[in-house]
Amino acid sequence: MSTRRRRLTRQTETSLMLFAGRSNPGLATAIAHHLGIGLGDVTLETFGNGERYCRYDESVRGTDVFLVQSGSPPVNDHVLELLVMVNAARLASAHRVTAVMPLFPYARQDKKSAPREPISGRLLADVLQAAGADRVLTMDLHAGQIVGFFGIPVDHVTALPLFAQYFERQGLRGEEVVVVSPDLGRVKAARRFARMIDADFAIVTKVRPEHERALAAEVIGDVRGKRVVIGDDMIVSGGTLVAAASATLAAGARDVRAFATHALLTPEAVGVLDRSDLAEVVVTDTVALDGLPAPERLAVVGVAGLLGDTIRAVFENASVSAIFAGENELF
Repeated sequence: MSTRRRRLTRQTETSLMLFAGRSNPGLATAIAHHLGIGLGDVTLETFGNGERYCRYDESVRGTDVFLVQSGSPPVNDHVLELLVMVNAARLASAHRVTAVMPLFPYARQDKKSAPREPISGRLLADVLQAAGADRVLTMDLHAGQIVGFFGIPVDHVTALPLFAQYFERQGLRGEEVVVVSPDLGRVKAARRFARMIDADFAIVTKVRPEHERALAAEVIGDVRGKRVVIGDDMIVSGGTLVAAASATLAAGARDVRAFATHALLTPEAVGVLDRSDLAEVVVTDTVALDGLPAPERLAVVGVAGLLGDTIRAVFENASVSAIFAGENELF
């Protein structure tokens, strides 16, 4: 009988390497600091005709590569840059390539709402996989079905624990507080957040006569004399949160604060929030807030530690849901 070995065992373990795209380098640097490593060296360029170029300036062969890139404006430029980074890592023989997308773009285009429309969220999922991504890590998706668009693992994390800690430090906890869902789509997440801070729960129904414009219809639940906290996954025009705030104040709320994970603020949104009745707006740094004057009552919560812990868990093949005590699937 032959005594020849049937397999070879590697003597070295796979290493983790973290690289940043150009959408939010500050967040990537903070994640690297939390992990106790430096960002990998990568050359990213934009040619005169707008094409994107990527080259890793060090070997990624056999490594577990994590690429940090948010889907913030200019969205299509950042998406394409991520795709060429994924493909370059795959062609350079990376062991595994994980796209870390704190903000997943095209998430609101998750279904056909009218004839002859695309499902662009599904299209982006297909393109990421075709480019060579092995895994996606993202935060507070707009809709749960987006996870089902992928044929690869998707790690979904949430900033709700960070918001809960923030508001508890402000004394907003218990029966004097009501967590309000600004529309029917955020009901499940709002209920879970209400449990996190031992608060009551209410809903504002909403109609949307056109894109980026929302009108509140009515408040379902008792907010009279209560301190209201309204939560959403993103702020773009600010219309949804402002309309919900006005409706709850009209229903007798004492004061209203709002939070949203992704601050996709347009220049008009800054003015809308500043003129609103909101006492405070709390967001995270999944999107870089450079280039726009921030609303006067804006507070920013960092997510680098949360994302760093999740990246470490993925790298070590440990449980991601354990980080959130199972509260990261919010749909």
